[in-house]
Amino acid sequence: MPVIQLDSTKTALVLIDLQRGITAFPAEPHSTAEVIANAARLADAFRAAGAAVILVHVATSPDGGDRLRAQVDETLPLRQLPADFAEIVGELGPKDGDIVVTKRQWGAFYGTDLDLQLRRRGITTVVLGGIATNYGVESTARDGYERDYQLVLVEDAMSARSASDHAFAFARIFPRIGRVCRTDDVITGLGT
Repeated sequence: MPVIQLDSTKTALVLIDLQRGITAFPAEPHSTAEVIANAARLADAFRAAGAAVILVHVATSPDGGDRLRAQVDETLPLRQLPADFAEIVGELGPKDGDIVVTKRQWGAFYGTDLDLQLRRRGITTVVLGGIATNYGVESTARDGYERDYQLVLVEDAMSARSASDHAFAFARIFPRIGRVCRTDDVITGLGT
């Protein structure tokens, strides 16, 4: 893995969909417990360094009126979501100073204030983790890349519904839009 040096004044940790309704499902190749533990380690290191921690979760309006309805070949059944579906897992917080962003679709930039929150803080580097690798995280990474953010993609702080989906993103997509590393690499590069 590459050696990464991070400037805590220009770097933000952005964690995607580590919430009760998403982490309740199985994940591969890393269990949701492993992803949450590594994400919590990252969040603690970022907070200790005075760097921004942004927790992104997905939610819909109570009537479901803001859900996407495009015609697709493989649809997921619409179902009533549990009341705590969008609640961020307790291991992550949010804690004082954290920023919480609510998104309505896969990517965290479209229709949210994520870009504004980053730019107003002078953030140029985004460290990404979360579930699912090839849905919310990859969508956010692609959008971040197109907005010219430097991306750091933390392999062991992400997981997908299948190990092959996760592996494809890390083999074919992420190396072309950012730097791939592991939790310990980021903590070392942050200097905490």
